[in-house]
Amino acid sequence: MPIIAPSLLASDFLHLDRECQMLDESQADWFHLDVMDGRFVPNISYGMSIIKQIRKTTSKFFDVHLMIVEPEKYVEAFKEAGANGLTVHQEACPHLHRNIQQIKSFEMKAGVAINPSTPVFMLQDIIRDVDLVLVMSVNPGFGGQSFIEHSFQKIKELKSLINSTGSSAKIEVDGGISLENAADIIKAGADILVAGSSVFKSENPTETIRKMKEL
Repeated sequence: MPIIAPSLLASDFLHLDRECQMLDESQADWFHLDVMDGRFVPNISYGMSIIKQIRKTTSKFFDVHLMIVEPEKYVEAFKEAGANGLTVHQEACPHLHRNIQQIKSFEMKAGVAINPSTPVFMLQDIIRDVDLVLVMSVNPGFGGQSFIEHSFQKIKELKSLINSTGSSAKIEVDGGISLENAADIIKAGADILVAGSSVFKSENPTETIRKMKEL
């Protein structure tokens, strides 16, 4: 069974407590929390204060995706806010190994994300050090985008790299995931599915999560 990590970026922030309760009571495994700084990506979302409030609603795993520059400045603050895992972008970290070790030093799961234009081979020197790799199947910054078909090939390449190096990293995929393509994404090698609009904009989010979980 895949790990289902609904992205709260697509939720109704006017009724965030209700949305969090729904996720907590659903079959969702993780809460996926997208943090954007308006510099690495052309959008601003939310930060530690909001995550700290969301943390009060659930004990589920907080999968925090940092779409920000200089993430090393905020690792401890995100830990204190309730993050269980932090994922940083390969493209934003000139000293990626140091970033990964810093995250692990705070006893969090450490992940690395790659944009649609970043090839998988860029991860070959870090793959054994990370707990997960997040394949962006849309360009980061905004929800509701369509899945980029080339992502299937990247997932397969990443699975091959993990197997050939003996890495234990999980493959997470984020962007344009729906009930229509989720099974094929899992078949390609994905372990974790991030779903935003397809969950929160559906008529019955809990049922949508259940159906994804059973794929």
